[in-house]
Amino acid sequence: MLKKLTLLASLSFLAACSTVPITGRRQLSLVSDSEINTLAATQYREVIAKGPLSTNSQQVNMVRNVGRRIQTAVETYFRQQNAADQLAGYQWEFNVIKDDQQQNAWCMPGGKVAVYTGILPITQDENGLAVVMAHEVAHAVAKHGSERMSQGLVQQLGGQALSAALSTNAPATQELALQAFGVGSQLGLLRYGRNQESEADHLGLIFMALAGYNPDGAIAFWQRMEAKGGATPPEFLSTHPSNGTRIADIQKELPEARKYYKPR
Repeated sequence: MLKKLTLLASLSFLAACSTVPITGRRQLSLVSDSEINTLAATQYREVIAKGPLSTNSQQVNMVRNVGRRIQTAVETYFRQQNAADQLAGYQWEFNVIKDDQQQNAWCMPGGKVAVYTGILPITQDENGLAVVMAHEVAHAVAKHGSERMSQGLVQQLGGQALSAALSTNAPATQELALQAFGVGSQLGLLRYGRNQESEADHLGLIFMALAGYNPDGAIAFWQRMEAKGGATPPEFLSTHPSNGTRIADIQKELPEARKYYKPR
């Protein structure tokens, strides 16, 4: 009986797995795309409503221009891979939150992107901004938020389905979602793992290259971010390990990314 139960549990776990695009890594996925996209849209509206949003037209236009180009690149890539269904339900949005102290950016499931004004002096230009936005979009399309929330559901709520968890423990589930999306008040609980960070770097290089941005610019950007570290690292680095190993890994991945790069 124990062996049968173990087998059933193993089969259930495998059934709850999905595959990360490009890398092919298997990941835990207890939350459906429609559920997590709906939850993300709700949380995004709440964050944006609190703002304040930047009224600097130059900043806003730059972020939205870079965002649309990366969006097009991602959609084109998935369509060419006959995997456009993986982006079903995406309703892309790109907003700039006015907070010069917060050097951060994130992308929720469903293509909900926010960039804080504090990171713009470090990105310096569109190419630097593309490094950040492509990296964050990569987290979303690789379903890292869903993966982290699935892990959190197992750890905190016993693996309840999201719909059941929302109805029986809404505050805990919503806080879990914010943390999984990278915008919660206790980010340390659900930090991206090494595999997820490597995947976001890898996918991000390819997406920015497809969008017409030079992927070589990623090295200079991460070096600038690392230089900003000090005793109190920027928010963008608090959950993103930045070290020589990461830069070395990016250097190894650049030859592949350059194959997709066509300057505009």
